[in-house]
Amino acid sequence: MTAERIDPPDLSPATGFSHAVVATGSRLVFLAGQTALDTDGKITGDTLPEQFERALGNLLTALRAAGGTPSDLARVTVYATDVAAYRAHAPELGRIWRSLAGRNYPAMAVVEVVRLWDEAAMVELDGFAVLP
Repeated sequence: MTAERIDPPDLSPATGFSHAVVATGSRLVFLAGQTALDTDGKITGDTLPEQFERALGNLLTALRAAGGTPSDLARVTVYATDVAAYRAHAPELGRIWRSLAGRNYPAMAVVEVVRLWDEAAMVELDGFAVLP
């Protein structure tokens, strides 16, 4: 994928995301929502950062199985059951993101939801990627 990340100076500085991503490629990969499920279908992690790390890892596992890499991500949406907690953990979540996915940030949004499919889940990530 060729990705041009656009962060206009007329908008607030983008920290941990890109305001816009212009992606050129030949294959779109739509990634289903991923929570902190282990291979037995059980939510792992007692804290938001632990669950975020597993959910992101699961999203990236699905992306790699489709032939993509983290830099191919064009869009990710984070659904959190507590945005205040998400903001409080933002520095740690950013370190986790950079460790697993690098610094080529996709366009992103964080949305607070009442609950997720699995009641024990605190966070879910979905998105799409553009592959060469």
